[in-house]
Amino acid sequence: MKRLQIDKDTILCALSGVMLAMAFPRPDLASLAWVGLVPLFLVMSRRPFRSGFVTGAVFFAVVLYWLNIVMTTFGRLHPVLSVTAYMLLVLYLALFFGAATWAAARMQEKLGLSPIVSLPVLWVALEFIRSFLLSGFPWASLGYSQQSHPLLYQSADLFGVYGIGFLIVLCNAALAGVVEWLRNRNSRSFPWRGSAVFALLFLLNIVYGTWRLGGDVDQRTRQIEATLVQGNIDQSIKWSPSHQEATVDIYRRLSLASSGDETDLIIWPESATPFYFQDDGELGRKVSAVPRETDSYLLFGSPAYERVGNRYKFLNSAYLLDSDGSVLGRSDKVHLVPFGEYVPLGRLLPFIDKLVVGIGDFSPGTVSPLPMNGTQVGVLVCYEAIFPELAREWVRQGSDLLVNITNDAWFGRSSAPSQHLAMTRFRSVENRIWIARAANTGISAFIAPSGKIVAKTSIFQEETLRESIGTGSRTTLYTRFGDVGPVLCLLFGLFWLVRTRRRFPSPSP
Repeated sequence: MKRLQIDKDTILCALSGVMLAMAFPRPDLASLAWVGLVPLFLVMSRRPFRSGFVTGAVFFAVVLYWLNIVMTTFGRLHPVLSVTAYMLLVLYLALFFGAATWAAARMQEKLGLSPIVSLPVLWVALEFIRSFLLSGFPWASLGYSQQSHPLLYQSADLFGVYGIGFLIVLCNAALAGVVEWLRNRNSRSFPWRGSAVFALLFLLNIVYGTWRLGGDVDQRTRQIEATLVQGNIDQSIKWSPSHQEATVDIYRRLSLASSGDETDLIIWPESATPFYFQDDGELGRKVSAVPRETDSYLLFGSPAYERVGNRYKFLNSAYLLDSDGSVLGRSDKVHLVPFGEYVPLGRLLPFIDKLVVGIGDFSPGTVSPLPMNGTQVGVLVCYEAIFPELAREWVRQGSDLLVNITNDAWFGRSSAPSQHLAMTRFRSVENRIWIARAANTGISAFIAPSGKIVAKTSIFQEETLRESIGTGSRTTLYTRFGDVGPVLCLLFGLFWLVRTRRRFPSPSP
């Protein structure tokens, strides 16, 4: 009988993981996030850590299935090694779910603290830790599940994506409390306080979102005409020397065909030029001719290098050229992808190779906006767009426009490109700034400060996208103070955990 109970609990925890995963792109059933954790919260008291761990393992296994495409197709890993690495990452990420439910159960037992109070705080604290621990991997934080409902995440300019996640966990915890009350009316009181707090916060969130969307949040005094160029270069030939000229010709052709007299800025994706532009060779000169022929600025991705003593350091960079073809500046990627752009502890692990071919380990750059005729352009390269603190720093350093150049060809036709775009939308809202996103194989898009996708391309097609966008950010609470909310949640969580070590019971707050 006990065995049957454990199996039933495991099924309910797995159900929570599946429901939560389905709230993300794709299938993007966002409403499931508001109820998806209820099965977990109902059974977690019996096996606190295991319950959360099972939910987390199922959730991340479903959301991150595309990692196997990256590792086998482009990383050249044997399927067995790929699945092993994938499962190790999934199990690592599941630890954060398990830690949240374990700590909430412990606080209820030792402090009499209701999970309705503790779970939202602990969940946000652990998501925050996940965003920077071991270089950080904040992919699929809970708040991103609401990306298709801009009304619900306008408050991201106050508390960031973590504020939305807090509200979702509070909803699930309150619903679980109501279900428990319905099961045991004689021995439990109705969780009216937690339910009332959630109802009030949710209503305030709706009112705030309505007010923001009903205003002029997307309007700017200064407008520029920008064109995104999606070359759709096959990843298997991208770094082949024999295809370099053909790649440049594709971007030239698309740029010349789509540009007009009013085009101010043309944007090519990450590593659009698969060679060292700084070497000033024939291909580099063909690139420099594009802004002259279109009378536009050109921003494009290219690898770069610098000599430091007797060695070279490599950089994943973006160059900005003026209408004369002269280099106005170079922006280097700050947050690198572990095992993709460098190998952590590479000197100690010489037998481990990167998944990216062709170039040695990259080095990180610094935040330094590119000047463009009075406009400061901040460049987020690839998955840098999933780090809210990095986008915030670009804006704090004076960026009037954020550009995200990326190469999502690694992901194939999986849900990852949609997930990546979904997270980028939050950076616009948090800092109330326009984002122009150029992706090699898609999805390229223009994102307004409200988080609205004004225009976007299809995936795996040659396309160009032209739009009039605003420049200039509006200082928000999040831009000014950053992740104060998650830090407070972390401090509260640590304080409560320390109190659980006391030998005598503490009163419920």
